[in-house]
Amino acid sequence: MRFFEILLVVFNILLWGWILFAKNKTQRGLFTLFVISAIIMLMHGIIEGMRWSMIPAYVLTAVPLVFFVIRLRPKSHKAGVQTPRKRSTAKLILVTLLTVIYSAVAVALPLVLPVFTFEKPRGPYKIGTVTYDWKDNSRDEILTPDPNDKRELMVQVWYPADAQAKGKTGVYHSNIKAFAEGYSKMFHVPKMLFTSIGYVKTHAIENAAISNAAPSYPVLLFSHGLTGNKMQNTYQVEQLVSHGYIVVGIDHTYSSTASVFPDGRVAPLIEQESKSIADLDHANEQWVEDAKFVLDQVEGLAANDPDQRFTGRMDMNHVGMFGHSYGGATSVQMLMTDSRIKAGLNMDGILYGQRRIPEEGLSKPFLMMSADSTVEYIHTTTDGPIDMKKEVLPRFANITKGGNYWMILNKTRHGSFTDFVLFTPVFQFMQGSDIRETHDRISDYSQDFFDHYLKKKPFRLLEQNIGEHPAFTILHD
Repeated sequence: MRFFEILLVVFNILLWGWILFAKNKTQRGLFTLFVISAIIMLMHGIIEGMRWSMIPAYVLTAVPLVFFVIRLRPKSHKAGVQTPRKRSTAKLILVTLLTVIYSAVAVALPLVLPVFTFEKPRGPYKIGTVTYDWKDNSRDEILTPDPNDKRELMVQVWYPADAQAKGKTGVYHSNIKAFAEGYSKMFHVPKMLFTSIGYVKTHAIENAAISNAAPSYPVLLFSHGLTGNKMQNTYQVEQLVSHGYIVVGIDHTYSSTASVFPDGRVAPLIEQESKSIADLDHANEQWVEDAKFVLDQVEGLAANDPDQRFTGRMDMNHVGMFGHSYGGATSVQMLMTDSRIKAGLNMDGILYGQRRIPEEGLSKPFLMMSADSTVEYIHTTTDGPIDMKKEVLPRFANITKGGNYWMILNKTRHGSFTDFVLFTPVFQFMQGSDIRETHDRISDYSQDFFDHYLKKKPFRLLEQNIGEHPAFTILHD
């Protein structure tokens, strides 16, 4: 909960308790406390923004005013007879119980649906960000019925910003209505549960000047999972950028939570039915082509950015790629097919795609990160449209061949690699481990991997921790 939210909830619950149980309540006291509560709520609305999960707390603000008005009404008595009002014990218990229940709801709703925060990036660089709308006129859009549609992608670039950079920090989602719709489809719950995410802020400063601390910076492409989006790993992206990387996030249109274009158009999530592993292998080709097209555009920016921000500042000789789930599979396919990608990271992605890791292993640096629950699922699942044990498990046989790495994180799930688990403590509880620690570990090992292969720095973590540990296991040939 945010500062004024906590202040409002605590004050109003104490106020409600005072109204119910204090013996001497003056009209002046009721009105004064109403004014204080109203001011707190006003400050909350102006500074933080009001949200529906705070409605029970907002209602409590009006309680002292209601009592104030009721007590202003003239009292009527039967002819010359006054009957003293006396609250029965049963009534007092009932009112107390209802108060406790209502207070619990007022506290629980904003806690269960929080406006979460991202940890402050630990690197020396501030973070800048800019977005692009790129259309590939050489490719038809196959996910819409209009034969004239061309493939159009929203791309966000995060980069090390000047130390003196100041300005507006970007919101996590620019159009929360569109993303709430997408998350509703994704998680199969009402969209109103995601509206609080619209208040989440990042550490990235929009259109900031790029840092001159280094002549150029290595570039990393990021590809999200099916139904995910280019912002879904902000916790990790911000850490990488703060340590001197330019990260290019791709929204795979119609397969992402939502794609919001500068003119206001929204490309919604279109859920596609995949009946076999062959369907998923084939569909991944579109994502590979997306990544190649975006990399072409990035090369153009590096050579001649119309805004002069990235001209000569992107180190296109040291380009890596990372992704989650289906985007992780895309990273592996790009590592095998595009000579510009020098190192790749797959976060819990089944190895979908047209190409297989050869028996001798990949000829480039590769790090596979997996949730232990995913590894177990692949080893044991034989029913459903895909026989994981028979059709998928063999694809993992050569991951570490040729000197590469497979890191299996204990007590984690598929979503543990993303921001999604931050949306509610309920998701975090389901992970079985401290998600902030897990995120830190993922970010640290990602950076260590790319630092070694793209910046030529000695390993700090990966090589030193091969083998089994309480929190993870690293396999290496």
